[in-house]
Amino acid sequence: MATILIVDDEQDILDQLPSIIKRWGYSALTASNGFEALNVFEENEVDLIVSDIRMPEMDGLQLLQKVQDIDKQVPVIFLTGYPSDDTAIEAMHAGADDYLVKPVNYDELKLRIEKSLERKERMRAIPFLKGMNWALLISIPFWLILGIILAKIFR
Repeated sequence: MATILIVDDEQDILDQLPSIIKRWGYSALTASNGFEALNVFEENEVDLIVSDIRMPEMDGLQLLQKVQDIDKQVPVIFLTGYPSDDTAIEAMHAGADDYLVKPVNYDELKLRIEKSLERKERMRAIPFLKGMNWALLISIPFWLILGIILAKIFR
């Protein structure tokens, strides 16, 4: 079960979104600001973050930077009540996985969470696949030599 950290300074979001996310089959953690979110992130295994962009003290973009310093694989989906092209572009350039405007369409949020978690799983598989490719490349000469030796023995 994936764990999703919800970060927002609006209490309504923190009251409603965790129960919705739990209905979708995920575990939910909450934080009301960036500093609290960073503490929760460091103390728990978090698979995805859904965060407001504009928050007092530490905004979502600053939180994203600090999270990426710890783990670049954790996707972050931003929510904002102040949509603008500049904010969306800045969030995506900073490394956000996705961006939604409040009020949030929960069906759309669910799809974006699923997509982000699937992408994260695919990214986890890449090092394993690269390792398998190297193992195959390294073993080919061994099998060729073994084949030549066996062919000479059984001639």
